[in-house]
Amino acid sequence: MFLGMDIGTSGVKAVLVSEAGAIVATAARELALSHPAPLWSEQDPDAWVDAAIGAVDDLAAHHPREVAQVRGIGLSGQMHGATLLGEDGRPLRPAILWNDGRSQAECDRLERRCPSLHAIAGNLAMPGFTAPKLLWVARHEPDIFERVAKVLLPKAYVRYRLTGEMVEDMSDAAGTLWLDVGQRRWSALLLHATGLDLHHMPRLVEGSAASAMLAPEFAQRWGMAKDVVVAGGAGDCAASAIGLGAIAPGDAFLSLGTSGVVFRVTDRFVPAPASAVHAFCHALPGLWHQMGVMLSAAASLAWLAGVMEAPAAALLAPLGERVDGPSPVKFLPYLDGERTPHNDAAASGAFVGLRGATGRGQMVQAVLEGVAFAARDNLAALSAARGPIAEVDLVGGGSRSPLWAQICADVLGIPVHRVEEGEVGAALGAARLGRIAATGEDPAEVCVRPRRLASFAPRASVTSAYDDAYRRWRNLYPALKEPI
Repeated sequence: MFLGMDIGTSGVKAVLVSEAGAIVATAARELALSHPAPLWSEQDPDAWVDAAIGAVDDLAAHHPREVAQVRGIGLSGQMHGATLLGEDGRPLRPAILWNDGRSQAECDRLERRCPSLHAIAGNLAMPGFTAPKLLWVARHEPDIFERVAKVLLPKAYVRYRLTGEMVEDMSDAAGTLWLDVGQRRWSALLLHATGLDLHHMPRLVEGSAASAMLAPEFAQRWGMAKDVVVAGGAGDCAASAIGLGAIAPGDAFLSLGTSGVVFRVTDRFVPAPASAVHAFCHALPGLWHQMGVMLSAAASLAWLAGVMEAPAAALLAPLGERVDGPSPVKFLPYLDGERTPHNDAAASGAFVGLRGATGRGQMVQAVLEGVAFAARDNLAALSAARGPIAEVDLVGGGSRSPLWAQICADVLGIPVHRVEEGEVGAALGAARLGRIAATGEDPAEVCVRPRRLASFAPRASVTSAYDDAYRRWRNLYPALKEPI
């Protein structure tokens, strides 16, 4: 047996995976977000640990025999979160998360300080990344900055608490702006630009390599053996790719989780910062990937459900599994700013085209289409950087909806495939990395593609209308953007 844990933004998922590669059991614990000021997004690092332990406790309580057979553990996590530890290994403040937008001024300062940033890190300085957050802390909380002994990402903090080792994998480290992504090592130059040094960073390993052993207290707590290996793991998107078997150059998927991602595997480091495309290390040695990132995907539908005080499923049900054309209402899904292609933490969401006759269904459809239009922006950015993408698998919570899958196919103009276990892709990928670290198996034998449940092709009857709607939607961001 192998265990995967995904340390997400809204919750922690844990999955047990058998030797045959089947998911035996899952468990989940919810997490709370804090927004103490405009553009701020924070979490208590110990809440991740408590949720992770609680999820495995649940598995051990209901599946003790299977949990006792676990040989390897993998961790996946939300990327970029700045977890600042003092000399005692305890957090000095709440973690500043990936969707926190407070550090735009620090991004500008980092770009000026380090002209070689793009060539080394492969990415623009964006508020979501980790390095600008440390510049913000240095400027606004200097007493805390002076006490920082280590900076860990969310899953690395959970690993530290479970194993006693401070280790990070290449894919997650690539999202800090401190990694030389092409060389897969920390950059002393980029660290110096934020007032840090190599001793502030955890040890680096590949995602499929052994990083540590599970601490005896947890092995005993869960009835496991004393020699359970914990793999390097991966950032959530790279872990999802492992779960989808996306390990060959050109493999691609669309994730509709809290945030949204268009992801493509590459065989070398291919930065494209001009279009706000991310270039990161993959979770396996010798592979990299490109990503277009939207900060609010399924979160947009969750927001609307909260405003309308109705479950998301109840909002979707009246629309059925397909619509006859675009909604007359347009929605900008920039509830937490946006990355690709705008790199604008101050971007905001909007409904446009509301009339007295507008109904709830048209607004719900507009939200689904707005996210799909943002995904088309991402697809266009990746296509310009490295050539077209012919088809995508669909993962994340949004993948549950056949309606949303069909809208994505119609808007993107390429086939979209719903896949088995698409909602636990990151946790499944983490478990696979745990297996490779424990057994030394060939990744190609372990990272097999999931079964496709349904395929959605673009419909000729609506693609022209969606092309026109997308062009009009594209005009909204510059028209509504406030002058600087």
